[in-house]
Parts: sequence; C-alpha cells; structure tokens
Amino acid sequence: MRKYMHFISYGCQSIDEEDIQTVIDTLRSPFLTQGPKVAEFEQVIANFVGAKYAVAFCNGTAALHGACYAAEVGEGDEVITSPITFVASANCVRYVGGTVVFADIDPVTYNINPAQIQANITEKTKAIIPVDFTGQPADMDEIMSIAKEHNLVVIEDGAHSLGAEYKGSKVGIQADMTMFSFHPVKPITTAEGGVIVTNNEDYYRKLLKFRSHGIEQTSYAQEQGGWYYEMTDLGYNYRMTDLQAALGISQLSKIDTFLQRRREIAAMYTEALQKVEGIQVPQQLEETNSGWHLYMIQLEKADRKLVFEEMRAVNIGVHVHYIPVYWHPYYQQLGYRKELCPVAETWYDKALTLPIHPQLSNEEVEFIINKLMHFL
Repeated sequence: MRKYMHFISYGCQSIDEEDIQTVIDTLRSPFLTQGPKVAEFEQVIANFVGAKYAVAFCNGTAALHGACYAAEVGEGDEVITSPITFVASANCVRYVGGTVVFADIDPVTYNINPAQIQANITEKTKAIIPVDFTGQPADMDEIMSIAKEHNLVVIEDGAHSLGAEYKGSKVGIQADMTMFSFHPVKPITTAEGGVIVTNNEDYYRKLLKFRSHGIEQTSYAQEQGGWYYEMTDLGYNYRMTDLQAALGISQLSKIDTFLQRRREIAAMYTEALQKVEGIQVPQQLEETNSGWHLYMIQLEKADRKLVFEEMRAVNIGVHVHYIPVYWHPYYQQLGYRKELCPVAETWYDKALTLPIHPQLSNEEVEFIINKLMHFL
C-alpha cells in the first residue's frame, strides 16, 4: 500500500519570503504592539469586504466574545446558532452569561436552516450567530429578514469565509457584525488573530473598548491631561500585535490567488467524485461563491472510521469537522440532549473532510482522489 512521501494535511498556511520580510521589518520598527500596523490592517480588511469599520483581536474567539458584548447579550438572553461549528461559536455566548440555542442545519448546504431559526425564537432571543461553514455563506437574506422581524442582532461567524461572496458582494456587509479568523488553516493567517467588521459605529466603539481592558479616553480624561485614562467597563486584553497585523497585510494581498487555488482543487474533487456511488459532494447555495475553507463529502454507505484510518495510514490527513457542539461534555452537563438536531447528527455520521489548501499540488489531489476511490 503506497504512502505519499509526506503527510498531506487537511489545511496549511501559505507563507512566502515577502510575508517573512514584512514581519522582520516590523520587528526592527519601534512598535511590536499597539503601533500603526494594527490600524493599517483593520483598514485594509474593512476596504476588502466593503465595511466601514474593522476591529482586530488576538484571535477569532476573542472577536466573537467582543461581538456578544457589543450586542449586549447577557444573563437571561438566548442566542441561536448552528451545532455544526467549532465550539467558539457557542462558547462566546456563555462567556457573557447567555444561553445557547442550537437550530438544525440545512441538509444541502450544511449551514443553519433559517426555518429552524424561526422555530426556536422566543421572547428571550437576543441574537443569531449564523456560521459560514466550510466557507459557504449562510442564507443571509432570510436570516436578516427574520432578525428584522424580531429585532435581533446578527453576528455572522465568517471564520471560514473571508473572500467568499454572497449575491455579488463579499461576505462581511450582510450582518450587523461579522467575524473573520486568521488561524494558520484559514484563508489568510496572522498566526493567531481575528477581526470584527461592522457598519455600526456604536458597535465599533464598544469593540475598541472591550478589547483593551474597558479603557477609553473620556471627556473627563482629556481634561485631566495626556497621561490620564479611565476604565469604564470590565474589558479584556484581546489586542492583536503589530507583528500579526504586518503578516496579515502581506497575506491579504495574496488572498485572490489563495481563493482561486482552493476553488480549483474543489472543482477537481467535485468532477472526480460526483459520479462515485456512495459519495455525496458538497453543493453551494444559489448566488454564492464559497471560499472553500473545507471540502467535505458524505459517505453514504462506507464505514467512515475505517475510511478515515485507511486514508491516514497512507499519509492523507482527512479529518471530520465538527462534532455537534452540544455533544461535548460541557454542554451535556448543561442539560443539552443528543438527538436535539437530527439533520445535523445524521450529516455528522457521514461527514469526511478532504485536504484543501493553496499548497496542495495537482499530483497530491489526484493521489487523494485515487486512494479514496480505491478504499471505497
């Protein structure tokens, strides 16, 4: 059984000499943190997606925490989100004392089903956190319509979808706030990092304060002198460094190339696998263009664990994204029961992630396809 010469990871950063030199230049500058690069990075991100404001954070989870704070989610409030996501999409609600409500997914797009959002709204509902799972934009027109009807805040978890398109526009301007993540496997990387983009100035001001200890320059502080500052709320130290921001600026200049390569790989997988009995390939929502952060198939007949182990044995880093959030022991202890979202659970039982990132060669993609078909 031939192994590939090296382990083929499901995701991987793409760092070149220009990225490295940019970070070195910042290391030699006067500012390693709290300098000009963060504001520059925020501006290029805002310009890229077409938003008025962007606030950078040390990671995407911190950014989601900030968004829940800005939306004034608190004790007694309910927030609806998808169960098929990384735990941060739900944990951010718990950080501010809110209650997480899981709404089932659409079996075709794998994203949260707007009809299930509507079915789970109560008088306690404060916000919705749709997730652009795998880079596929959620059905934002439907979700925003529901939110408007019930006066809810929408925080889009776009951790997978920077550069993805929804009805002719970049993801980032449809929701009240949108989070993007810059972890190494994401569309671009700052090593760790995240951002909230918004067109709402009030949210913008709250986010700035929240990420830096709750400190702001009040009018009283300005009267006292340049050294004086006031902490007006209990914030956190969630700041991004200038080193991270410098890397992010360099990375963003290459995002179109990264996305093009991801889409080429997705097309290769789909062309080869859509006719294979027992495999269901992913589909895109109409009028969207996925960023293809992940390429996930469903194994209709095969033993998923066996296929996973066989692929790993030949150095192909298949994965599964994700365990339904409410299956985790923490959420089970809170009283969430299994079988809460039957569509999501049926989908999870069959799901398998294939490697996809800009560093993959055509030869590697063909090896993955051939091995998968062989094992099936």
